[in-house]
Amino acid sequence: MKTCILCNLLSDPYLKFLSFPLIHILLIQIQLSLCFSSREMLILPLKTQVIPSGSVPRSPNKLPFHHNVSLTVSLTVGTPPQNVSMVIDTGSELTWLNCNTTRNNYPTSFDPTRSSSYRPVPCSSATCTDKTRDFPIPASCDTNKLCHATLSYADSSSSEGNLASDNFIIGSSEISDLIFGCMDSTFSSNSEEDAKNTGLMGMNRGSLSFISQMGFPKFSYCISGTDFSGLLLLGDANIPWLVPLNYTPLIQISTPLPYFDRVAYTVQLEGIKVSDKSLAIPKSVFVPDHTGAGQTMVDSGTQFSFLLGPVYSALKTEFLNQTTSVLRVLEDQNFVFQGAMDLCYRVPLNQPTLPQLPTVSLVFRGAEMTVSGDRLLYRVPGQVKGNDSVYCFTFGNSDLLGVEAYVIGHHHQQNVWMEFDLERSRIGLAQVRCDLAGQRFGVGL
Repeated sequence: MKTCILCNLLSDPYLKFLSFPLIHILLIQIQLSLCFSSREMLILPLKTQVIPSGSVPRSPNKLPFHHNVSLTVSLTVGTPPQNVSMVIDTGSELTWLNCNTTRNNYPTSFDPTRSSSYRPVPCSSATCTDKTRDFPIPASCDTNKLCHATLSYADSSSSEGNLASDNFIIGSSEISDLIFGCMDSTFSSNSEEDAKNTGLMGMNRGSLSFISQMGFPKFSYCISGTDFSGLLLLGDANIPWLVPLNYTPLIQISTPLPYFDRVAYTVQLEGIKVSDKSLAIPKSVFVPDHTGAGQTMVDSGTQFSFLLGPVYSALKTEFLNQTTSVLRVLEDQNFVFQGAMDLCYRVPLNQPTLPQLPTVSLVFRGAEMTVSGDRLLYRVPGQVKGNDSVYCFTFGNSDLLGVEAYVIGHHHQQNVWMEFDLERSRIGLAQVRCDLAGQRFGVGL
C-alpha cells in the first residue's frame, strides 16, 4: 500500500447549537481540505452544524425520526467538474443527485447536459436488471428505454429519475463511471430546506452503494463525545496506536424477507445490562423472526437508539429502578419525545450537571458497547416545566413508531471507534477518545 500523505487540515471542528420549534437536526459536515497520494486511504475531518428539519432526505429504510445526524461531503462531479453537496447515509444504497435544473429553488442541482462524461444507463443493461435487486422499489424502464428509479421516503417526500454514470472526484481521488441516480422529479414537504443539498451518497452494503463501487474494503468513523468533532476514514489502514477492536459479525440472510433489510449493517444483539445487572430477557427475543422482523441495525444516520417493545419496557423499568433516588420523573402521560421516547425527567434549570447515572451496555455477539453519563439523557429543546428542564432517556420504543427493528443510533456511538469491515462482513468497535484520535491523524488541530 502506498503511504498516504496528509496536507495541513484547516479549521477546528466545533458544534453550534441552534434552537428550532420542536425539531432540529444535527449535521456532521466533512470539510475536504485534503492532499493524498492515493485513494487507498482517505481521512476526513468532521464538523457539526445544526440545520432545520427537511434538509436531509429520508431513506425508505429510515425510521421517521425528527432528529438525525448525517455525514455530508462536498465534492465535484462531471466533466468539467460541478460542485455538489451530498448527504452520506449508511442506511441507503443508491447515490443520487438532484438534476432538476428548471426550478430556481434548486440552485445546487447537477446539470447532466454540461458533463461530457455523463452516460445514462439503459434498462436492458445488467446494472439495471441485476444490481438494483435490493432497491425498496424495483427499477423500471421509461419511454426512452432508460433505467428508471423511484425513491419514497418516510416523511412522504419522493424522488425519481434515471440511473446514470459519471466521474466523481473527492479531494485528489477520482472515481470514474460511478453509477448514481440523476433525479429530475422530486416532491417534498420542505423543498426550501431540501434545496440546500444536491443529493445523497448511499453507503450501505448494496452493490450500487458508493462505498461498494469505490472498492474500499472498509471504512471507519469516530465522533467525539464532547464537541461532536471527529473523523471519517475511507479504506484500510494499519493503525498501530489504536486499541484492539472487538468484532461482531454482520448477519447475513440471503432469502428475501418482507421486514429484513439485507444490505443494512445488521448485527446480533444478545442482551442488555444496566450497570452490571443483565436484563432478564431471553436471547430469542433479539433474533429476527421468519418475516425478518427484529433485526438490529447499526446506523450513523439515526440519532438515538430504538428497541422493540418488550426489550424497551424491561430496560425502562430497570433504569427507573436504579435512578429513583437521583432523578425526578416527568409525570405527563401526554408527553412522548419523538413519538417513541416516553421516559423523561425533570431537572432543575439551575442544576449545572446531571447526577451519577447507571451505565447501559449493549451486548453484541463478540463485542459490547457501553453508554454512560450524559449520553443516556437528552435535554429536549424548548421544553420547560416550571423551574425544570426536561431530559428524556435516549432509548426509545420502536413499537410506538410501528417499526419492527432494533436501531443503534450515533448518539450511543460517541467516543467509539466504529469500523465497518465489508471484506470480512463484520463491525469492529472500541472505546476511544475520538478527539485524541483525530489529533493523531492531524485532524481537528
